[in-house]
Amino acid sequence: MAFIHLAARRLPVARRLVPGIESLAQQRFFSVSRRTSSQVKASVPNPDPAADSASVAFVNDQTPYMVPTYVRPAPVMVKGQGCYLWDMENRKYLDLTAGIAVNSLGHCDPEVAQIISEQAEVLVHASNLYYNAWTGALSKLLIDVTHKSGAMRDASQVFICNSGTEANEAAIKFARKVGRSHDPSGAKHEIVSFHNSFHGRTMGALSATPNPKYQTPFSPMLPGFKYGKYNDVAQLETLITEKTCGVIVEPIQGEGGINVGTPEFLTALRRRCDEVGAVLIFDEIQCGLSRTGTFWAHAHPSLAPASGEAAHPDILTSAKALGNGVPIGATIVSEKAVARHIKPGDHGTTYGGNPLVCRVAHHIVNRLASPELQTGVEAKGAFLVSGFEALQKKYPNVISEIRGRGLILGVQLSPEFTAKASDLVAAARERGMLIITAGEGCIRFVPPLTITEEQLKTGLRILEQALDAVVAAA
Repeated sequence: MAFIHLAARRLPVARRLVPGIESLAQQRFFSVSRRTSSQVKASVPNPDPAADSASVAFVNDQTPYMVPTYVRPAPVMVKGQGCYLWDMENRKYLDLTAGIAVNSLGHCDPEVAQIISEQAEVLVHASNLYYNAWTGALSKLLIDVTHKSGAMRDASQVFICNSGTEANEAAIKFARKVGRSHDPSGAKHEIVSFHNSFHGRTMGALSATPNPKYQTPFSPMLPGFKYGKYNDVAQLETLITEKTCGVIVEPIQGEGGINVGTPEFLTALRRRCDEVGAVLIFDEIQCGLSRTGTFWAHAHPSLAPASGEAAHPDILTSAKALGNGVPIGATIVSEKAVARHIKPGDHGTTYGGNPLVCRVAHHIVNRLASPELQTGVEAKGAFLVSGFEALQKKYPNVISEIRGRGLILGVQLSPEFTAKASDLVAAARERGMLIITAGEGCIRFVPPLTITEEQLKTGLRILEQALDAVVAAA
C-alpha cells in the first residue's frame, strides 16, 4: 500500500510530467529480473509486462485479495495526465478510452484536482438528512443547461446518486411508481428495453440489459421486463402496451457496439409511450454530456426527424463524465410525468449528492457545456472518421462499418475478423495506445473530449500499425 500512497502524492506533480516513477513497491518487486522483461517482445515499442516483471509480481501479490470480477492485462496504471496514462514501469499510453468515457476532461485535470482539494478541507459528507451548498446548485445547473441546450424540454428536477447503474435503478423505480399511481392494481408495471443495450449490473438495471452473458449467471431476472429490437418501429405497438410503465433506451448504444438510434425509432417510442401512458427513459450515461458535440445526444441535429419535434424523454440518466472520475450519477425527471408522483421516502442514497462530488460535477458541467468544446468535439470526430475511412480503404476486408457521432465512435470489424478484436486491442496497447471493444467485434473510441488533433493523428498511426500486425498474423 505504500506504493499507492506514494503514487497518489505524486499525482499533482504529473502536471510537469515527471519522467520516472519510483516506489517502495518497485524496489520490492524489481528484485525479479528487469532485463528479461524488456527483451521478451523487442519487436513492439510498449510490450506488456513479462511474467518475470515487476508489474506481474505486484499483481500476483495483490490479486488473491480481490474478488475476480475482471480480466485485466498486466500493466498497472499509476499516473495520468491529460490524454495519457503511465504504468508502474513508466510505460506511456495514449488513452482513447478515457476510463470508458469517464475522463472527458482528461486525467488529473488541474482545475478538478484543485476543487477536490479545496472541498475536502471544507465538507465531504454530512448525509441527506440536511441540505448542503452544492446538491441543489448542481441540480439547478443541470436543468438550466439542459433547457438551454434544447434538450429534454420538460426537465425539472434531479436525483443525485453515485453511479450510472444507480441512476438507472432510480429511473426504473420512478417508472414503476408512476405506473402504480396510474393503476393502483400494479398491472401497469412492465419495463421495456432493447437488445444490445447496457444499463448496469445491479438487479434492476441488469434485468433491463438483455445479454445472456450478463444475465444468465444471476437468473432469474426481476419480473416484468420485456425486450425489443433496437431501431425496429413496427414492433412497438405490440411491445409497448397498457401494462408498460416505462421504456428505457440509449439514443446511442455504447457497450452494444456504438449503434445509433434513428430519428424515426426515437420519435415512434415517444409517440407510443404517450399513447399508453408510459414513461420514456433515455440512458445517456455514455453518450451524453457533449460526447456527440451536443450537451445531450438526443438533441443532436442528426436525431431530428424530417418533420415534427425530436423525441425528448420523461427521465434522463447520466453518470460517467459527470464526475470525470469522481463517482456520481444523476436522474433528471420531468415534473408532470414523473416528479409529482414521487414522495419523500420513495428513494434515497447515503453518499449520493454529497458536497464534494456535487461541487466537482458543477464545475465539470459548466466546462462540458462550452460551445467551443462542443464545436471541437464535432471537428475531432470528423477528423477521426476521416482517418477510419482511410484505414477502411486500406483494409476493406477487415473494417466493415464506421458508426457513431462526435467522439463516441465504433469501428466494426468484418465477420472474419470479429474474433480478432481483442488481439487488435492488445496490439494497440503494446504500441502505446489504449482502446476497447464494444458489442461483437467493434472497436470503441471514446477519448477525452480535450484530445488534440496531433494526438488523434498519433492514435490513427498506432491503429494502423496494430491493424498491420493483426492482419499479418491472421
